[in-house]
Amino acid sequence: MAGVIEGQGQLVFGLDIGTRSIVGTVGYLSGGRFHVLAQCAKEHDTRSMLDGQIHDIARVGQTIAFVKEKLESDLNRKLTEVCIAAAGRVLRTVTTHAEVDFEEDHEVTAEDIYSLTTMGVEQAYEEFLSDDTDIKFYCVGYTPMRYYMNSYQISNLEGHKVRNMAVDMIATFLPDDVVDGLYKAVEVAGLHVANLTLEPIAAIQVAIPEKFRMLNMALVDVGAGTSDISITRDGTITAYGMIPVAGDSLTEILVQHCLVDFETAERIKRQAGAQESVEYQDIMGLSQTITAKEVAKILEEHVVKMTRMVAECIRELNGDKSVSAVFVVGGGGMIPGYTEHLAKELEIVKERVAIRGQEVMQNIQFEIENPRRDAMMVTPIGICLSYYEQSNNFIFVQFNDKHIKLYDNGRLSVADAAVQAQFSNEDLFPKRGKPLNITVNGKSRIIRGEQGEAAVIRLNGDTADIYTQVHNGDRVEVTPSTAGEAAAMELGRLPELAEQLHVHVNGARISLPKTAAINGQTETEFYQIREGDDIWLQNCYTVKEIAGFMDVPLGGKILVNDVPAKPDTKVYENFTLEWDVNAEITYDDLEEETEEELEKRRAAKEAAAAAAAAEAERNFINAVNNISGIPDSMSSDYYRQAAGRVPGTTGTPGASGEQSAAGGPGTAESRKDEAVSGTALRITQEGSVSGGVRALTVYVNKKPVVMTGKESYVFVDVFSFINFDLNASAGRAIVTNINGRRAEYMEPLTNGDIIDIYWEEI
Repeated sequence: MAGVIEGQGQLVFGLDIGTRSIVGTVGYLSGGRFHVLAQCAKEHDTRSMLDGQIHDIARVGQTIAFVKEKLESDLNRKLTEVCIAAAGRVLRTVTTHAEVDFEEDHEVTAEDIYSLTTMGVEQAYEEFLSDDTDIKFYCVGYTPMRYYMNSYQISNLEGHKVRNMAVDMIATFLPDDVVDGLYKAVEVAGLHVANLTLEPIAAIQVAIPEKFRMLNMALVDVGAGTSDISITRDGTITAYGMIPVAGDSLTEILVQHCLVDFETAERIKRQAGAQESVEYQDIMGLSQTITAKEVAKILEEHVVKMTRMVAECIRELNGDKSVSAVFVVGGGGMIPGYTEHLAKELEIVKERVAIRGQEVMQNIQFEIENPRRDAMMVTPIGICLSYYEQSNNFIFVQFNDKHIKLYDNGRLSVADAAVQAQFSNEDLFPKRGKPLNITVNGKSRIIRGEQGEAAVIRLNGDTADIYTQVHNGDRVEVTPSTAGEAAAMELGRLPELAEQLHVHVNGARISLPKTAAINGQTETEFYQIREGDDIWLQNCYTVKEIAGFMDVPLGGKILVNDVPAKPDTKVYENFTLEWDVNAEITYDDLEEETEEELEKRRAAKEAAAAAAAAEAERNFINAVNNISGIPDSMSSDYYRQAAGRVPGTTGTPGASGEQSAAGGPGTAESRKDEAVSGTALRITQEGSVSGGVRALTVYVNKKPVVMTGKESYVFVDVFSFINFDLNASAGRAIVTNINGRRAEYMEPLTNGDIIDIYWEEI
């Protein structure tokens, strides 16, 4: 810097290199107040800068030299180092969207969110690389605007379980060529850059006191070529923006209206803000006078348009919402009506949009005569103050084998260094192994690989992580994360194949593994699924396949659900299958029968079985009614219960030798039971209900029940052999299942059927 003055401390030279003029300030910080010892402003002789970009390095360097020499003369000392700022208008801002999918519900951690935002910064950086391959960019700030959980917007992701998380974010970059231009112009003036900051940061040093930076506010620096915008929240700047409309656009309107040159129009604009009328000479040499009200009316339409653009940019940077307050600095913001129109566009009260000038300089002590205390001096004084923080400058870091330059915003981490070094975000976080892409029953499915190990990070030899802050001269070593094992799965591990297929073969319940066809070829459960496999699940077996699975011969007449079948007949869940393993198989009679004929015969048999069941019940009731001593008024329910007392059946008292609750041996009720039971036994033994009889064993509520007296049985026949009061519903619903599914009352029963009958609360 300029050295140390006894009793004053370190002098700082701050230089605001603007589009219209260059402003220099020299001072020192003492006792919490900044003391200004000298200041100088010089406008460019030509338009050597446009929109904050240096177009003529030599001419800008000459103007800087003029300001430097004037300050040296006032101070009577040599200036060798200077603090400068990159204009906010040269920052490049990009809005991006990043998202991450998870295989299953995943609880979001802080590291997941950091990974998501880092991915967004990397995507934004790649956009610049694709557009300007020869220019380097430095990320100077980024902020998330909106988070999404499973496509729904949410304010905070942490702790939520998600399948998909996403973020809309804004990232700001500083082009390297802009920085180089500033450095070279300063060197032309014989100066060395001691510190580089950003103009929005410098302005905030003065315009927004530290105690207010926790608020959600906006700072608008209305310069000559552009309006630079920054957003503060939680004590820091979260976003930057710019619109290419500012003071010069207003001046150009006055050029056309007043028929004057640019310099005269600029004077009219400035004086109209301080006095009631302005005198000038037009290009014809005629003297003219214009009032401040006329100037305001001429510019009003453009001011409204400009403030609308600023308001839209503020909302975009602030997550589609307005801010609590706005501070305006820079000469362009002093146009009458600017703050009122901006407040209206932002839909906040006008008192919350204010120009910051002299009132923000309460901690600034001017040690010179007639100092400038307006909004033009906010940024150069802020540049001086940022020197003492020493956080807004470029630093150099060794990242693996690369020597990289980073813009230090005071919050640099290993992840930021990785982005600048173009180290892939994927190599920082664990990677999954190669997935398998397959189709199951025509639908696409992904089987994900195993999770790998996270990157190993060391900072200056010590263990670190992606959050660890880095500083100038640090050495960062990162061993890339690893990918997990590639996806691998046996066919049998597919969820659809987890359950087995159950069928009844010759009275025995058999469990069969479900199978699948892979690319048209049937495979076992031990088949290793491969990339691109087309899998079709099979929920049935043929008769021949079942015989092969059981390793028994297939002979004699084959019955599937009591209907003649062939070896290639398909057998599904809970089907019954019967054949004589000791007989020779013949299919001559089956070959002549079509599928349609088989279906008709099957339906006819089921109808005959239903009719036989009804006839059996009627015959049974008539037979009992003919027994002496038993009244005709006894209900058919009683007969069904009595029939259940036939020896060899279960489910009623008496079948196991127990006494009836109605009375003991020898009572009238007991004699009725014995008479009915004897009748039922005689009918069953003599086959008086139907021609040939056949015993059948089923399991009702986990207990065996032997059904006798008929050639075939349907589900409703079960109620004749168990003690179940159909009138005891009490508002409940009856549940009737067979072999794990809802039963049809007239469906045929086979040996070994599993039956559940119970009441269920509605």
